[in-house]
Amino acid sequence: MNSRINRRDFLRTGSVAAAGGYMVNGAHVLAIADDGPEPAYSANDQIQLALIGAGGQGQYDTKVALQVPGVKLVAAADCYNGRLDHCREVWGDGILATRDYREILARSDVDAVLIATPDHWHMQAGIDAMKAGKDVYLEKPMIHLYSDGQEIIETARATNRILQVGSQRVSSIIYKKAKQLLESGAIGQITVINAWWDRNPNYPTLAFDSSIPPDASTETIDWPRFLGTAPKIPFNAEHFFQWRKWKAYGSGVAGDLFVHLFSGTHFITGSHGPTRAMATGGIRYWKDGRDQPDVLLGLFDYPQGFNLHLRVNFVNGAQETEGFMFTGSEGVMQVGWGRVSVARAPRQPAPDYNIESWAKATQEKFLADFHRKYPPTHPSGDPPQAEEVYEAPPDYNDSYDHFKNFFAAVRSRQPVVEDPVFGYRAAGAALLANVSYEQDKIVHWDPEAMKFGT
Repeated sequence: MNSRINRRDFLRTGSVAAAGGYMVNGAHVLAIADDGPEPAYSANDQIQLALIGAGGQGQYDTKVALQVPGVKLVAAADCYNGRLDHCREVWGDGILATRDYREILARSDVDAVLIATPDHWHMQAGIDAMKAGKDVYLEKPMIHLYSDGQEIIETARATNRILQVGSQRVSSIIYKKAKQLLESGAIGQITVINAWWDRNPNYPTLAFDSSIPPDASTETIDWPRFLGTAPKIPFNAEHFFQWRKWKAYGSGVAGDLFVHLFSGTHFITGSHGPTRAMATGGIRYWKDGRDQPDVLLGLFDYPQGFNLHLRVNFVNGAQETEGFMFTGSEGVMQVGWGRVSVARAPRQPAPDYNIESWAKATQEKFLADFHRKYPPTHPSGDPPQAEEVYEAPPDYNDSYDHFKNFFAAVRSRQPVVEDPVFGYRAAGAALLANVSYEQDKIVHWDPEAMKFGT
């Protein structure tokens, strides 16, 4: 079968999809859930969406969200005029484009908002939107400060609004397969999880070093609105366009990337979070005035009996990589971009070879009895590793499935896959790394109560 197959063609395979996938080059290609023909929505049955925070992530999210049938963009808000102009160029002059998101929230025709602001605006924008009767897709990390979490959770409950946090991989067919494999006992009991997300320094934008447009000024940017609750400082275009580099606006690599790894860990294992954390790192390469580390490592204890090791490195000159390695008593499972694999060596009891001090006849009798009881299955050497590989279709996009999940919940009022409690537990665990790093000590956390422990 042709290894290049798009999403629509894949769904057309019918019986193949129903059977769970097909094989390409020895890998199982996972089936996307076939919900039947995409529904046709009338103009009066569109979910009217507004974007709050129209930077690169916000505009990318919007483009994916609008691929879901029955969704229409009607407004966008941002503090930079150039982004608002680009929103009109992409989605038409008919959308409301404003610096003040409160104008959007005042509109009765807005059903839901996509919030992709800097982290320090997440709580306020999210709470304002829910109190205005809007459902919310809130980019990760859900919180900037720990105090944000309970306020967001309580507001969602009090207003009965849908809130989906934007760590999209928890909607991925790859992560669902990994969860299924783990629950089936494919690798036995987990002891250690290693997860990493490295970046190549030759691509500065991936190290929070985004480009600054030549027209950046106090005329084109609403600087006071951007600062919000952050310390009041004179206009600084670098702080506006590269906000992730500073604690005042962002949550560093922990909030930006560790949170994805925590979301994946919690989804796959069913855990609610760690109880103990320690972190180290520093500014190793990007010595450009930032106050957030470009290398961060964390170690976390989980009450389920495993340890999690996380790493983000913005100075990997070899390649950009991200993934998981779940190590268990019966094998290992790797989860990467569009792929999950399981490798295991069939276990066979081994004799205690610490028998050299015995008489030769006793040694021979012991070994003969042992091999009679446990015949060697691989007499020629070490047992070969059995590997299973599962891959997503080539053009699969988990962000689409995450938005599809969100908009389905908006219509049905059923729970989303990543609600505020899940989002707080993932972000709260991630920010433990920042606390440990900054305070130079081990920190404790209660993942059930979502509070610091002792």
